[in-house]
Amino acid sequence: MRIGHGYDVHRLVSGRDLVLGGVRIPYEYGLLGHSDADVLTHAIMDALLGAAALGDIGLHFPDSDPAYLGISSLTLLERVGALLLEKGYRFGNIDATVVAQEPRLRPYIDLMRKNIADTLGIPLDRVNVKATTEEGLGFTGERLGIAAHAVCLLE
Repeated sequence: MRIGHGYDVHRLVSGRDLVLGGVRIPYEYGLLGHSDADVLTHAIMDALLGAAALGDIGLHFPDSDPAYLGISSLTLLERVGALLLEKGYRFGNIDATVVAQEPRLRPYIDLMRKNIADTLGIPLDRVNVKATTEEGLGFTGERLGIAAHAVCLLE
């Protein structure tokens, strides 16, 4: 068994969609990034790549490559999943936390879980997503950005 940890953060800005776990969430701000800036999916990809000692998403999908401009992070997650299967890994479970003061994410979490599970071809009960605030503290508490942590198990 191999354990991986992933972390990602993106700044909140006007004029961008807010996408988390492949779900477009109605909100006045979105996340700034080269792709769709889906911090949740990015943290999960980094956890998976880390567990397999295959680097990180910046290595596999550099933000200097125009091929990834605006790309869906679920598409990138699908590629990470295929790479891991090709290397002989099986997915154990994924547990992730989104850190955001706003918006409230509970109504979207089930769809996030489904998107991630479906993209990786694993049962829904192997993917957990949680959301928390930082009680107004730090950059997430001040609504300047959103962060995500993820851990995973590979076999």
